[in-house]
Formats: sequence, C-alpha cells, structure tokens
Amino acid sequence: MSTVKPSTVPIMPTMPALARALPKVEDEIRALATSSSLPIVNTFAGRITAAGGKRLRSVLILAGSLAVSGRITDQAVTAAACVELLHAGSLVHDDLMDNAQERRGVRTVNADWGMGPAVLVGDFMLARASQAALDRISPFAASRLAQAVTDLVEGQVLEVLDLYDPLRTKENARRSVELKTGALFEVGCVLAAHCADADEATTADMARFGALFGLMFQVLDDLLDLASTSERLGKPVGNDIRQGVYTLPLLGALTADQRTLLANRGRELTDAELTRLLAELRETSLVADTFAHCTSLAAQAVRALPDLAGSSSADPEALGILRELPGAYLDWAASQID
Repeated sequence: MSTVKPSTVPIMPTMPALARALPKVEDEIRALATSSSLPIVNTFAGRITAAGGKRLRSVLILAGSLAVSGRITDQAVTAAACVELLHAGSLVHDDLMDNAQERRGVRTVNADWGMGPAVLVGDFMLARASQAALDRISPFAASRLAQAVTDLVEGQVLEVLDLYDPLRTKENARRSVELKTGALFEVGCVLAAHCADADEATTADMARFGALFGLMFQVLDDLLDLASTSERLGKPVGNDIRQGVYTLPLLGALTADQRTLLANRGRELTDAELTRLLAELRETSLVADTFAHCTSLAAQAVRALPDLAGSSSADPEALGILRELPGAYLDWAASQID
C-alpha cells in the first residue's frame, strides 16, 4: 500500500471561532485516546488518532452548535472529540476486518500488534468516547453515542451479509451506508444541537441534515474508490471490489457481463481483471450519475437545516458554513477525478 497520505479536503472554514475551537478538539482527542492506564494501549490509540483525517464531523458539530446558540461551549468541544474518537475506533475494527496494513500512511494496529489486540484497542476507543460523553456532557449524549455504535455495527453486519454478491440490492447498500456512516454524522449534529440547548424541532432538523450529509459523503467516497487514482487518494483504488463490497455507485453501473464476472471471479479477481473493470466503468455514466444523485442529497441536506431566522442567539455565519459544506465537499470530490 502507498505511504502517501491522502489529500486534505480543502473546505475547512476559516471562521475565527471555529479556528480557535478545532485545536481544542485535537487536544481532547489526544487526551482521550491516551487515557488508558496501560501505556501500550495509549501508544496504539494515540498513533491512530494522531494520523489525522478530514475532521468534517468536528466542523459539523462546532459549526452546528455555534449556528444554533452563537457560541461553542466546552461540551461541544468534548462532543466533537467523542465523535472523532468513536470514528477512529471503528476504523481500527474496519482495518482488522479488511486485513489492512496501513491507514493514512500509518501502520494499522492489527499489522503491528495482531488481530486480537486490535479488537481491544478499538473497543477501548469506542467505550472511552461514550464514557467521556457521560462524564462531561450528559446521559443523553452518552446514550446517543451508544446508539450510534449500535447502528454502525448493524450497518457493518449488513455489509458482511452481502459480500461478493453482485446481485446486492441498492436498497441494502444504501441502508448499510445510512447505518455505518450516516448515523455517525447524524449523532454529531444531534449533539451539536444538544450542546446548544436546542429545542426538539431544531434538533430533529439538525439530525436530518447530518444523516443526509453522511450518506452523500460515503457515496462520494465509494465513487472515488472506483473513479479516482491511487496518486490522488494516497491509497489503492478498487479496494471495495477486492474486498467484495459492492457499493451504490458500482451497483448502478454494472452491466450483466460485469455482474457475471464478479459472480464467477469476485474472490479471485486478478489485478489485470480489476484494472480492466475499473476502466470499463469509467467509460460509463458512473461518475455523472453518482454526482447527480449526490447533488440531490446535498440539496436535501441544505433544505433540512433549521430556520433560525427568529432566534436572537443564532449565528448566521455559522449557519452559512453548514449550508456551504455539502456543495464544497461535492466540489472537492470532483477535483479528485480526472
């Protein structure tokens, strides 16, 4: 696997309040990841979280809380750190299931320490996130994070049940994404509203925005695995097909002959066969169709945002950032495709 780290998504807002809060989130992520009484757990959990990432979830939480209440509280910072830690813990488990050797240019826990210890490190990170939410935010926050873990696990199970099945339905693929990725974006936006003392209607609107944003985010990520390049992404393309995960963009583009190929050769697909399949897919309307779908999801997400015009505490600039993020991420994804 390439050791080149993926490109940073250039859509992070420069709003001063967010710029001041994001480093605090990083500090708290680091503190939570290295809070075990066992140094070896801290070493691996700290290394995984230090590798960074897009931090879109943090931006959504901080900007969401600021948009609703006009301020970013310590609780909102903790909420962002908890969601990022939960996400990182889930990636440790993903790497284990995929037998991945590297992520973001860093050796995975399973590669360096083994399969069993990787399970435990991931478990520690998931549990620590919920514990921090309970101790520092509220029982409601801890409960919603625990529910997000449940959703994530169920989404992963649905994916496992459909591995190497070229007849997987789009409905099943979408439901898996909604649970695996959408739920984590959704809980982040729910916690943003919670930390801002939002009412139920505002919280529901924020939840809807997060769920749609997360779905769009994952569908675009799945598209890039088919249509971008290893050089742009900093990792091999076609990984989903290699691992038998037939995603929404792929399922919408496969021909009958390609489905037959995957049915007969999916588990033994050679590099040459995969390269040819990817080239064929890129000659179809795969990219255009997926972007049309994601553009619709982005528009739905923006429409779902709460109307805060009558609120004296709302921050219009932060709300504007939330409105711009789906489109900005669409633009970034388009820049990663030749």
